[in-house]
Formats: sequence, C-alpha cells, structure tokens
Amino acid sequence: MNALYLAFAYLRYHWARSLVLVLVAALILFVPMATQTLLSTSERALVARGEATPLLLGSRGSQLDLVMAALYFSDERPDPVQMQEVETVWDSGLGIPIPVHTAFSSSGFRIVGTTLDYFDFRDLTPAEGRGLSFLGDAVIGADVAAALGKTVGDTLVSAPENLFDLDGVYPLEMPIVGVLAPTNSPDDQAIFVDIKTAWVIQGIGHGHEDVVTAADIADGTAALANAAVVQYQRITPDNIESFHFHGDQNDFPTSAVIVVPNDTRSGTILKGRYLDSESPTQLIAPAEVVQGLVDRIFRIKSLLDVVTAIIALAAFAAIGLAVFLSYRLRAREIATAVKLGARRDMVLRLLAAETVTLLLIAGGIATLGGIIVSRNAEAWVGWLLALGA
Repeated sequence: MNALYLAFAYLRYHWARSLVLVLVAALILFVPMATQTLLSTSERALVARGEATPLLLGSRGSQLDLVMAALYFSDERPDPVQMQEVETVWDSGLGIPIPVHTAFSSSGFRIVGTTLDYFDFRDLTPAEGRGLSFLGDAVIGADVAAALGKTVGDTLVSAPENLFDLDGVYPLEMPIVGVLAPTNSPDDQAIFVDIKTAWVIQGIGHGHEDVVTAADIADGTAALANAAVVQYQRITPDNIESFHFHGDQNDFPTSAVIVVPNDTRSGTILKGRYLDSESPTQLIAPAEVVQGLVDRIFRIKSLLDVVTAIIALAAFAAIGLAVFLSYRLRAREIATAVKLGARRDMVLRLLAAETVTLLLIAGGIATLGGIIVSRNAEAWVGWLLALGA
C-alpha cells in the first residue's frame, strides 16, 4: 500500500512525463482493439446486406457492379434491364420482384426509384411525415436529412450524372413528404421516389401545358409562341393529370430487380431459368457475391494483424526504454533511498508500482475508447460504407 501511495505521488509530481507515457500506452492498446471491432463490424454489415437480399436480377455483366449499385447505391452504372423482366417474375408466381432504379442523384445522394414493396422488404418506416403516395414525392433517409438539413415540406432537385448527359434528362423539383427512421444501412443515404418519378427525371414521362390558347389566337399573339408544349419542372396537383409516358412500360428501364422468392424451391426454380449464358439477363445471389468481396478484402486482415503486432512491440519497447532511462536518471534518488534504510525489494516494488499504475491507467483509457467504438461501430460503419459507395 505504501509503495502504491508513493508511486502515485511520484507520477502526479512528474505529471507531464506520466501523461505522455499513459497516452502512448493507451493508444497502443486502443488501436488494435478499435481496428478489430471496426473490421468485424464492417464484415458483418457487408454480409448482412447481401444475406438480406435473396436474389438480384440484372443485365449480364459484372455481378459486383450490379450488387453495389442495387444494394449499396454506389456510383456503378450497370446496363439497365427492361421492366418486362419484372412482369416475367410476377407472371411466374414464384416470387415478388422489386425494381430498383439508381441512375440519378440529388445533392450528392442517390435517387432510388422503386415501388412500395421495397419499404416493406427493408422494413423502412417514416420517422416524420408519410410514405410515397403521389408522382414526384420523395422520402429521404436519416443521413440525407441530417447532412442537407432537410425535413418534411422542403424540396430536392434532381441532377444528371454529368454535364454531358443532358439529353432527355430534366431537373425535377421533388417535395419531401417523409424522413425515414435510421437503419444504419445504405438506405439512410438514399432519396426514395416512385419508379415512375425516376422515369420522369429520365424524360420518359412528362406533363404538358398549352402555350397557345384560344385567346392568343383571337388577339393574334399566337405567333409569339412556336411550341405547343413545355416541360414541367415540378409535379403539382394542378398538372399531375397531364403527366404521361410514351411507349410500352414493359420496355422502360430499371437498374436491377430484387427478387424475393416465395420459398427455397421457388428460388431454385427461378435460378434455373437464368442459367443460359447467352441470355442478356442474370439472376444472382447477392450473399455469394458480397462474401466473395469480403473474402478478398479481408485477406489483408492477417497482414494487418502482423503489422499491428510489430508496431505494438516496437512501441512497448520504446515505452520500456523510456521507463528504463527514467530509472537510470533516478539512480542517485534510488541510492539515497537505500542509504536511508529502504530495502532493495522495497525500491523494486516502488518502481513496479509506478509501471503497473501507468499501464492500468492506460488500459482503462483504451478500454473506455474501445467501448465507445463498439457502441457506435454499426453507425460509423454504415456511414463509411454509404460514403464509400
């Protein structure tokens, strides 16, 4: 007890040096702990999103690009598939198809055109406002609301993917009718609209208003207007009835189609129907694709562990050297204590108490940091995954 009291008194007197040693030791302990927590949480988050999506239908090509675009709303742009594929799945009676259109964005966040089935499938509920009801409505994720400072009653304007992709793409002002409850998933970083709204943005659907009226013709001003229609930039109750789509809806595009089979047997039958390598479409299991990606990413985990261990050993060696040099600088102090009657084992206990006290304080700080990381890991990983996408 006396040794601990003296050790603590000494460390408090030399507080600057003690603080540096504590912080360095705490950081050495904290970094591996936090790294392992974030890596394991990232792995679970990636795999969970894939496992929660039974099947994914899209154009034949890169399976990873298809999964990243449809599940994580990334910048990848897989070739679109026609809505005929949705009808084909419906007609089969083997599952529920959910189209996902991710070609556009607004204020840096992906606009996801889909159907109401998506909200039931992902268990998304509004924390404010309501869900999608009318053409042009937008429901935003929790992170979108926080980042943009938007809420129910505000508006968002769509944007083309680049300045050279303006053909047929018109900015659409969309009223925000709901804000979703946080889910710690890419859905928090998305702007949801009805898929028909996405087609309006793409220029497939539009509304009209007459530029030339009977009064214009009567007073001779009709010649001032040489176009019969103009494009709306906002869908309102006054003009919503004029919005229509040209062509067959079965030919309209969607980025991918989430397929929720009725059961395992239905899923197997559906997979068998898309095995032809000559088919323009493919049906994949996102869980397998994501697991393959995770396996490749986390191959470096063992290397990272080795590097972390080496750095930790080097850092602990540096701390040990600092403590040893401190003891050498205190040689005269220790010799005086011995001459005053302190036994050598008492001196050793005093030095050991100082070292243990430093490590205990450092361990406490590192543990506290680890608890904070653990409690917030899902939210942080969800944000990082969405940001990376």
